[in-house]
Amino acid sequence: MFAGALNSVAGGGSFVTFPALLFVGVPPISANATSNAALWAGTIGSASGYREQIGRYRHLMAAVVGVCLIGALIGAILLVRTPPALFTRLIPFLLLFALLVFLFSPYLKKPTFEAPRRHSPTQLILQFFVAIYGGYFGGGMGFLMLAILSFSGLPNMNAMNAVKNALAVVINGVALIPFVIAGIVEWPHAIVMAVFAVVGGYFGSRFFQRVPSRYTRAAVLVIGAFMTIVFFVKTFA
Repeated sequence: MFAGALNSVAGGGSFVTFPALLFVGVPPISANATSNAALWAGTIGSASGYREQIGRYRHLMAAVVGVCLIGALIGAILLVRTPPALFTRLIPFLLLFALLVFLFSPYLKKPTFEAPRRHSPTQLILQFFVAIYGGYFGGGMGFLMLAILSFSGLPNMNAMNAVKNALAVVINGVALIPFVIAGIVEWPHAIVMAVFAVVGGYFGSRFFQRVPSRYTRAAVLVIGAFMTIVFFVKTFA
């Protein structure tokens, strides 16, 4: 439930589910695939909680959804075919980069008073690599997407979270296909976790829409800083 709620506002739910699966003895690659399967259901719950916002900004998502489809498929195939050790060591640096971008983005972008009509080419390229990352591992994927979306001219955190959750549904859903074909999803764990992730995702998304954007942004920064420190310690201590 906590992972689903966390994904609804900032991403990073796999930082809860992935270690939990490792703790009960699921092998790392299967744990990653199982976490993806469980949290995919949770992202659907999160997206449904933002359905009004998603409908308002659906014009933004046509091109970026196609980018996410291709990137997520590439990432998932890479996970199935390659050992994740090296990529896992890069995760703390990716999270630190996303944290810094999200922290300083208000000072780097020009204010806009019009709803954005499309993603820029730079954003599409960045989202492609985030989708690869999401298909491969996914920890902090939502945080990276929020960093990219902070340059979209979206009016507040609620709008950014709505678009982010819709894209997460696409990325996690596409990545699940190679995982199922490869038979690396532990379904007994995934089904139980998915039920609670849906509940957490839906109620988390409904709750955070009632919170002022400045508080939500502060929460995202705190969560991102905590997750970055945790993964630096786990990886290099």
